Amino acid sequence: MPNVHRPRMGSLAFSPRKRAKSQVPKYHAWPAYEGEPALQGFAGYKVGMTHVIMVDDHVKSPNEGKDIMVPVTVVEVPDMKVAAIRVYRKDTYGYHPMTEIWAENLESDLGRRINLPKNYKREEAEKKIREAIEADKIVEVIAITYTRPALLTGVPKKVPDLMETRIGGGSMAERFDFAVGMLGKDVDIRGMFQVGQYTDVTAITKGKGTQGPVKRWGVHLRKRKHSRGGKERHVGTLGPWNPHHVRWQVPMMGQMGYQQRTEYNKRLIRIGEDGADVTPEGGFLHYGEVRSRYVLIKGSLPGPCKRLVRIRHAIRQGEHKAREPVVEFVSQQSKQG
Repeated sequence: MPNVHRPRMGSLAFSPRKRAKSQVPKYHAWPAYEGEPALQGFAGYKVGMTHVIMVDDHVKSPNEGKDIMVPVTVVEVPDMKVAAIRVYRKDTYGYHPMTEIWAENLESDLGRRINLPKNYKREEAEKKIREAIEADKIVEVIAITYTRPALLTGVPKKVPDLMETRIGGGSMAERFDFAVGMLGKDVDIRGMFQVGQYTDVTAITKGKGTQGPVKRWGVHLRKRKHSRGGKERHVGTLGPWNPHHVRWQVPMMGQMGYQQRTEYNKRLIRIGEDGADVTPEGGFLHYGEVRSRYVLIKGSLPGPCKRLVRIRHAIRQGEHKAREPVVEFVSQQSKQG
């Protein structure tokens, strides 16, 4: 009799499957960049999905040069602001923040997220950072940016989301000078990304609560006499006699969803701009008297509508080349939050 073989039920790649600590995703790696100093990420809020009619520009595609329908996700991206600058040093135990420089006259809504610094001596902190840069002790310059959901009517909150965004390119001194020039100013997505560019999109997935092994891991239901004990959706066994404990590879019930996931190489189809002929509104989503800039990203994105979405320059771009797509028509049947 041949040996019966089948792949295990469910992937262990994302284990342990526990709830995310925050709805704000965190990046532990950034793509290499050697150009002029620039921010390497942005953030927005997911609206929903729609589709566009565009010309297929993939080389050697069966539909190359023809009109095709492409599903896209709409993400609202109002201007962000730079609240502070944080520099990191490195030792044998990893990266550690050394000090920060905070902007003056921060928005009152930011005080709902954190306790704003008082009696802050910016000159001393800036002098300390420049001396550390000259001594070659700084390895990263980070901008602490925050979103402005109060400008949107589709997102029912006013508290900004605070996050770290890396500044890449140039020397450490050039990065720091660039960060000081951006401190307290608005940041527009058009200065970071181009239409047709490939990006990485990260968000917290839709939470599904506590689920059993059948839904969580995809194990088979018990059949015939094995299901007559009232345990049709239980796992068949918790493991062998040895080892004398339940291994972590055993599919069991637990948290499903609400975990950080990254979609790599998502193409940016459209950035809403002033004077664009994509929509009658001129490249904006309209909610009454409020206008919000948006982007269209090819394919689906993690998380439900209204959830925070972070966009980063592609770290695994490979042979993908940025080229502006030819979009002939944008559907207006978007699912707005």
